[in-house]
Amino acid sequence: MRINGNVSPEWLDAQYTLWQENPSQVAPDWRAFFEGFELARQAPSTDRELAAKESAVDSLIYRYRDLGHLLACTDPLSPCKSEHPLFSLEAFGLSEKDLDRTFYPLRFPKHVATLREIIALLKDTYCRTIGVEFMHIQDPAQRHWLKDRMETVRNQPKPTREDQIEILKTLQRATLFEAFLHKKFLGQKRFSLEGGEAMVPLLECLVAHAAQHSVSDMIMGMAHRGRLNVLANIFQKPLENIFAEFKDNLELAFVGDGDVKYHKGCSAERTVAGHKLHLSLVANPSHLEAVNPVVLGKCRARHAGYGPGGRKRVLPVLIHGDAAFAGQGTVAEVLNLSQIDGYQSGGTFHLVLNNQIGFTTEPVHARSTLYATDIAKMLMVPIFHVNGEDPEAVVWTTQMALDYRQKFARDVVVEVICYRRHGHNEGDEPFFTQPLMYEKIRQRPPLHKVYAQTLIDQGVDPKQIAALEEQTTATLESALDTPQTEQKDIGYRDKWSHVRRDYRPEVPETAVPAERLKDLSTRLVDIPESFQVHRKIAALLRKRHDAVTSGEGIDWANAEALAFASLLVEQVPVRLSGQDSRRGTFNQRHAAVVDQKNGQLYFPLAFLERGQAAIQIYNSILSEAAVLGFEYGYSLETPEGLCIWEAQFGDFANGAQVIIDQFISGSGTKWDRSSGLVLYLPHGYEGQGPEHSSARIERFLSLCANHNMQVAYPSTPAQLFHLLRRQIKVSWRRPLVIFTPKSLLRLPACTSSLQELSEGTFHNILPCPAAKEDVRILLLCTGKIYYELLEAKQDKKRQDVGLLRIEQIYPFDSNQLLDTLAGYPNAKQLIWVQEEPANMGAWPFLRSELQKALGQEPRYIGRKAGAATAVGSHRRHQQEQQELIEGAFVSKE
Repeated sequence: MRINGNVSPEWLDAQYTLWQENPSQVAPDWRAFFEGFELARQAPSTDRELAAKESAVDSLIYRYRDLGHLLACTDPLSPCKSEHPLFSLEAFGLSEKDLDRTFYPLRFPKHVATLREIIALLKDTYCRTIGVEFMHIQDPAQRHWLKDRMETVRNQPKPTREDQIEILKTLQRATLFEAFLHKKFLGQKRFSLEGGEAMVPLLECLVAHAAQHSVSDMIMGMAHRGRLNVLANIFQKPLENIFAEFKDNLELAFVGDGDVKYHKGCSAERTVAGHKLHLSLVANPSHLEAVNPVVLGKCRARHAGYGPGGRKRVLPVLIHGDAAFAGQGTVAEVLNLSQIDGYQSGGTFHLVLNNQIGFTTEPVHARSTLYATDIAKMLMVPIFHVNGEDPEAVVWTTQMALDYRQKFARDVVVEVICYRRHGHNEGDEPFFTQPLMYEKIRQRPPLHKVYAQTLIDQGVDPKQIAALEEQTTATLESALDTPQTEQKDIGYRDKWSHVRRDYRPEVPETAVPAERLKDLSTRLVDIPESFQVHRKIAALLRKRHDAVTSGEGIDWANAEALAFASLLVEQVPVRLSGQDSRRGTFNQRHAAVVDQKNGQLYFPLAFLERGQAAIQIYNSILSEAAVLGFEYGYSLETPEGLCIWEAQFGDFANGAQVIIDQFISGSGTKWDRSSGLVLYLPHGYEGQGPEHSSARIERFLSLCANHNMQVAYPSTPAQLFHLLRRQIKVSWRRPLVIFTPKSLLRLPACTSSLQELSEGTFHNILPCPAAKEDVRILLLCTGKIYYELLEAKQDKKRQDVGLLRIEQIYPFDSNQLLDTLAGYPNAKQLIWVQEEPANMGAWPFLRSELQKALGQEPRYIGRKAGAATAVGSHRRHQQEQQELIEGAFVSKE
């Protein structure tokens, strides 16, 4: 019951009026309050005074639950607070005379208690080394669960002696591992965990407790700090392998270019009390929080594979630094994904390792909030602040937090407040910028020594503790002297075992028999009779079906739907997500139709035939980075499926550049991870200004090397059909960037025949039908500009001009280009034509490729180089477009 300064008098009066009219209209707590209030008004003065005191005590209890964390002793570097004006007795109209008075508090573990006993229980629960924020949660069931869980035991763990020894051993392993690396590999970066060693018993507890909850998969994402420690002590990566990386043994070999050791991922199998648990640490670049959506995408794919109950079997764990959690926008985007249909992962366990500093930046300059974790309050989930030098409290909180996640399928945040014993890295000097903080840190003994003394004071034999430490040191020394054998390339495993690691050109069978396509088209328009489809959508669906049955006029969206349908009935799952993707930004897709009477949705692709694969099409949140990262993570777990992210406009991919640069383009060579993710990027110059014209083809091409991904700009619906099917039919997986059209979605010339879908395959290069012997000028282009050039060619009756479309820009097929050009024996002029500025589009990449293949550089026709992708004036755009089209037909002979 909320009776404090946060309740306005107006609201209280309104609730009181409702209660007077009908008591059932207000919450049970308020009913009890108003009943007591009425009794107090009617009672003698002494009874009214007692009722006021009871109400004051209830308010005091609420205050401790709501704000007790302000008195919690959670910072190991600061003295603990003992008083706060918000908790003074006078603030509630109470005094010391009331301390031994008996009260009857509502919803309290002790139904009858003195005020002194009540305050003692509340301080023990909320003001020791665990501070809790949970009263902002609006769900009463969740609040009551947390309150009962904490107050009945005063939020104090009762570990057994065996538990305590295990905690000590993990602390010893964590600290001695770091000290050993510092001694043996002096000066090498390792992003030490020292000062935050409590993270290791926390994660060890999380593994064990997750096993008790029958969790099958724990997928983790974390930045640099403590990563090597986690690999060694949680993932149990062989120490000799870690030491070999510090020795930089190139002769041991690794796939691709590799990455620094504190970026790499890892997988491991742990067996805890007979339960097998798969652990996965996702590789992460230096963009600290970029891995978050990748982890969630992987988790979503895995729990979907488990079917009903899968969410409880897959646990996402994200480890953040305090400055990054408060400062990186990706955090808010990922939190927003947590309860969105299509992106739910059953709740994420967030561990915030609070270093109390970001590089050299203090909290006052790093955030505008009291806590680094305040952003998480947007979800109304519990936030636990724990003193990093109380490992027993850390472990207890971990168990409670995981229990909450498993019960309510929601995120949970555990902030371990600690410090960095060294600077940002081991070569940094923190005294330059934080001398006062680091003087305190310098004087603090290692945590395992502090905890060992606690156990000695409780009666543990010091010799036992020393023996454990000696054993850990001996293990480290032995591993250093153990040579690592050469790692053999064992290829991809498990669900990736059928996928080739290396790229090779392939032309798989992608055509689908015409009768099969007609049958699928019929099913796509077979909407239940009771479903009230909008008349325009019904007409659109009929038009698409008529195009398939007639064999002519299949447009872009129709070909896409047929590609999806044909894959689904071949047991290939399809997932497409993006902003407004169900309808389509340009009103073209309508993958979900809406009942005009009740708003229900119907997905024709989901009802093709019994036993088909699953179709997922979701409208995403207004985010590029988080959603693209999520879909990339999803694709890592679904090599057998087609996974597509669609930008609302192609240039919106700018907002996800970190995911593109660090994960999509480089994950194969850095981390030996393949992805078949498809990016749909609408592109084309139609006079809509610099923000809605270019998908930045040049940026993607600048990332291309060593067959790391595919870049295509298909110009016909049939080409899209075959390209999507090829993405699944080839034996390897590489990201595929498709520049999709806008105006071409409805251009009558941009259609395909049924025969083009039922025969042939994707063509890297498409020639324009022409009398090849007559061609003297050959225009090379890609994408939308082809149709404008074709129209001009026909209007001008220029039989001497031929058109070649380069449909796949990377990998660039120079041999096919030469073979195609050989069919034009009289072509004397080669001209590259594009609508993008000269420093953009495909020209900067193809310029050298064409010169290398042809022995000469083609003449360039297009816009001059510019700082912006396009002009803002539609009229000026039309002028420029007309000029470049005209220029393409001017002979320079």
